[in-house]
Amino acid sequence: MSRLREAARRVGTFDMNDIRKALLGALLLLAAWPAQAQPADPLARGRYLVESIAGCGNCHTPKGPQGDLPGLALAGGQVFDEQPFRAVASNITPDPDTGIGRWTDAQIARAIREGIRPDGRIIGPPMPIELYRGISDNDLAAMVAYLRSVPPVRHAVPASEYRMPLPPAYGPPVAHVPDPPANDPVARGAYLAGPVGHCIECHTPMVEGGRRDWSRTGAGGQPFPGPWGTSVARNITPDHEHGIGAWSDAQIIRAVAEGVSADGRPLFPPMGFSYYARISPADLRDLIAYLRSLRPIP
Repeated sequence: MSRLREAARRVGTFDMNDIRKALLGALLLLAAWPAQAQPADPLARGRYLVESIAGCGNCHTPKGPQGDLPGLALAGGQVFDEQPFRAVASNITPDPDTGIGRWTDAQIARAIREGIRPDGRIIGPPMPIELYRGISDNDLAAMVAYLRSVPPVRHAVPASEYRMPLPPAYGPPVAHVPDPPANDPVARGAYLAGPVGHCIECHTPMVEGGRRDWSRTGAGGQPFPGPWGTSVARNITPDHEHGIGAWSDAQIIRAVAEGVSADGRPLFPPMGFSYYARISPADLRDLIAYLRSLRPIP
């Protein structure tokens, strides 16, 4: 019996020392592990992007006088009737007959980031494919995963009509896009305002031929006619007289998330305030850091 107790004592001592070493090693490993390498839930990330900063439903969910029509989330049908085109937003629910239910993940990703349908047709404006080409691989996969998860809605929509030539492609195939650096607020803000949220698509003036004048990023001026009349994209550069240079961070956040200008006036669509109200405080801070970094343009 004494020998059994001694053996048990030795085993217990050995196990405790081993456990202590293992715990110490695990703690050291966690301390050295980069924050961005920790796994995230792709479905939750996709839901966040689609329903907040990306605002996909702002175009792909049909609207009525009170906003989004119930039961038709992401089912398409909203018409954008401009001089060079009459675009109709596609049904991007996983309905197999009227939506994207028969598309593969790779085909959905290619349509979003390169503007090419499974049958090879080019997707035209107002889809900002030029900016979507910069969506990171991880965020693109998360958005595809979320679109797969939404309820399928059977809702056939007519094809878009373009009275202008569409490009044969928006560029070479996109091979790999990394996530923006987690420790650089301006770079993250540029990513959110560009590839993901496409804020600078509406807030940058056009040149002839329908391309954006990126030398004047954020200078505004684009008119948007609608039931509200005609709204004009604001200058969102930090110019103090004509832009938002004199606005406080809180005023910028209120404008983005609530649709209220610094002077208290209500702002108008197509700004997707109901979607932007869901943007996280951290992302709003990064957006502001980026807007503050832009060249002031009178």
